Amino acid sequence: MKKVISFFVVIMIAQLSFSQGLVKGVVVDKATNEALVGVSVINPATGAGIATSLDGSFAIKIPSGKQEITVSYIGYFSKTIEVSAKNPNLGTIAIESEAIGLNDVTVTSSIAVRRKTPVALSVIDPVMIETKLGTQEFPEILKSTPGIYATKQGGGYGDSRVNLRGFEAPNIAVMINGVPMNDMEWGGIYWSNWGALSDVTRSMQVQRGLGASKVAAPSLGGSINVVTRSTDAIKGGSVSYGIGNDGYAKIGFAVSTGLTANNWAITLLGSKTTSNGYIQGTEYEAYSYFVNISKRISDSQQLSFTAFSAPQWHNQRNSGDKLTIAQWQLQPLKYRYNASYGFDMNGQRKQSSYNYYNKPQISLNHFWTIDEKSSLSTAVYLSLGNGGGWGGQGYTSGDRTNWYGSTAGVPNTLFRASDGTFDYGAIYKLNTDPTNTNGSKMIMSTAVNSHVWVGALSTYNTKIGQNIDFYGGLDLRYYKGTHTNVITDLYGGNFFIDVTSLRPLLTDQSWKTKKLGVGDVVYRDYDGFVASEGLFGQAEYNKNGLSAFVSASASNTSNWRYDRFYYDPSQALSKTSNFLGYSIKGGANYNINTNHNVFANIGIISRAPFFSGGAFLQSTISNELNPNAVNEKAFSAELGYGFRSKYFTANLNVYRTNWIDKTLVRSINANVQNSLVANMQGVNALHQGIELDFVVKPVKDLEITGMISLGDWTWQNNATGYLYDSQGQPVDILGNVVPMLDPKQGIVKVNLQGIHVGNSAQNTAALGLNYQILKGFRIGLDGNYFGKNYSYFNISSVGTSLASADFSQPWMIPDAVTLDFSANYRFKIGTYDATLTGNIFNLLDSEYITDATDGSDHTWKTASVFYGFGRTWSMNLKIRF
Repeated sequence: MKKVISFFVVIMIAQLSFSQGLVKGVVVDKATNEALVGVSVINPATGAGIATSLDGSFAIKIPSGKQEITVSYIGYFSKTIEVSAKNPNLGTIAIESEAIGLNDVTVTSSIAVRRKTPVALSVIDPVMIETKLGTQEFPEILKSTPGIYATKQGGGYGDSRVNLRGFEAPNIAVMINGVPMNDMEWGGIYWSNWGALSDVTRSMQVQRGLGASKVAAPSLGGSINVVTRSTDAIKGGSVSYGIGNDGYAKIGFAVSTGLTANNWAITLLGSKTTSNGYIQGTEYEAYSYFVNISKRISDSQQLSFTAFSAPQWHNQRNSGDKLTIAQWQLQPLKYRYNASYGFDMNGQRKQSSYNYYNKPQISLNHFWTIDEKSSLSTAVYLSLGNGGGWGGQGYTSGDRTNWYGSTAGVPNTLFRASDGTFDYGAIYKLNTDPTNTNGSKMIMSTAVNSHVWVGALSTYNTKIGQNIDFYGGLDLRYYKGTHTNVITDLYGGNFFIDVTSLRPLLTDQSWKTKKLGVGDVVYRDYDGFVASEGLFGQAEYNKNGLSAFVSASASNTSNWRYDRFYYDPSQALSKTSNFLGYSIKGGANYNINTNHNVFANIGIISRAPFFSGGAFLQSTISNELNPNAVNEKAFSAELGYGFRSKYFTANLNVYRTNWIDKTLVRSINANVQNSLVANMQGVNALHQGIELDFVVKPVKDLEITGMISLGDWTWQNNATGYLYDSQGQPVDILGNVVPMLDPKQGIVKVNLQGIHVGNSAQNTAALGLNYQILKGFRIGLDGNYFGKNYSYFNISSVGTSLASADFSQPWMIPDAVTLDFSANYRFKIGTYDATLTGNIFNLLDSEYITDATDGSDHTWKTASVFYGFGRTWSMNLKIRF
């Protein structure tokens, strides 16, 4: 480390020792007049280049006589300017955003434009990702954004989650190059599948509330729009190497042809990341690759092919292995402890939570300027997912739950070694007991999940008169997911009999005594199908500072399944459910002058229920359609104000969203042997709040950023739900398995009215300082506050009656404050540009809780929690050529 610091200092001194004759200027956004940081200013004649400072300023050496400099920035059109040493002050240079102009990737115009699109938005640029992300999960780069709450959950690679205005992942639309990424069956997203995004993102935008997305199946809470590199890439490339705590190492490369003379552009990226993991036993290995091949066929047509993926494997800490606060204090590693980490009798490392996956995403985008008024943009895409995760199975339901590292916040002791690790050797001993004639009592299986997903998005745009733009298009999707569970380890036994997966509808009942081995299927084997056909349209009016729009969309979503495990072939195909969804949105933005603007939007959304937890009563094991399934609906309204000046920029907005007929699935703590789940329909919630974000530039080279987000999110009514066990089998009030739709199936009623929505901090704040100490050397300090964070609630029952009961407010997690430090230095290594970046996260090593599940008495004593990471660090060197 001392050598690295010495190298760092020597290079800075060398850079400062040269006196230069300079041409100066300030680069700003043409539409907003905001200064742009990190803009590349290059003198092609000498190859010299510089990046703009925090206030958008730059100074570059040029030879005598007339010269040209090129100003370029990711997401903006490049500009070439003639300069001379005789006139060194170029003043303000305005460059135009490609947010809408880069039509080869923004196929649905889902990117919002400041002071034009009437939505609340935040923009994350590549410079921020490079300097602030470090070893964080990709969603954590958003933690200083109003309304965002992101955590690592169990702490495994890619196991993070993000909430937006209190809405969980299924209600946040994630789009890459205009293509939706949310899983077609349950609506969420696994961030471990998108490890390559941090390397290839050209622009990342968070739109809170209704958003600008024109796809036919919109989100309720907001959207995260990622635009990757394409023909904007500058010729050249880079190599990088990073290190960090707990054996973290990452090596990467990027190379691009730029736009060639014959109008081709090719960009390639790749990386490999390995780590032992901060949490005990969470090692991982991840790769990523990205390729884009673009062709400007003519001045009016462009074609772009993109493929990227992030194959990975990682050991996990199970999301159910939260412990109570008291139990964490007893563990030798405290908050880094993993209750399922352990060894067998031979000292070989074993684990019960392991994930591997590869999800290539391939798209072909075409843009056609039909005439001076009209254009057509189309994308066809293909996603091929394959992978799975380990999960324990048991001869009885009790045997199955014995795989859990903990229960109700306390480490399980049945298979616990004296050093606190999980004793997998004891499972071998159990299964090889000569008195056991029923085979293995506990075995390991892999939940295999693969899918084929194809889709097409096409948007037609035309101008009507001088001031009206019309957009209309198609959104088509087809998805097939194959889900099975395959035995991977008998743990010393000779066979396994799957008696807990009850299959009364099969003609052949030999499954009750069938001896299974490695490679045989247990628990489930089915295909899930989802198809969606949608239309959308929008009209925009722009004149004299006023931008207004009205949009509408309609879609039909079909769900069906084919079950090879619980049904005979003649009954394997389910009926098909069809749900019509729609949205109607409108809004306006008015620029009062160059400093002030106001906006408002309003809309209603009706979205089809998901395949999982909606359209089917139990999508994992049953073809029975949910007779009570209805569309989830939301009515949202928002008002906003913006201020822009050279030294101060601020945005203030208030929102109110009524969420109606939500489907809610919650665990139940009942006095029965099995863990129960309630599938509730018709739940309503109110999400409302106020958000402020600002940027202050009081002096040259100092930038102060901040935000405050105050939310009030509550459940509005009482709920009723049917009962299932943790395997998805319907049960009565005693936890006994009964047939699907049997009159004896248990029903639970929970009085939720006035209860706060949990699992996300309702109040957040951030304050950041970014200062250029020396030329090319910047440091940053970012503080984040999280408050009013209620636990994710369970339903606690008294006795086994499961009678209607008033639900108490979940325990509220203590407020938390974290502080992160960053530093980056841009310098030369010979003729090559280089950047050295360093990050220290949780600089003060604060102890704080990020995730909590409510306990039986709604206090800290019974709540089970995960703590945030302690102090971690990373360094990265990137050399550009």
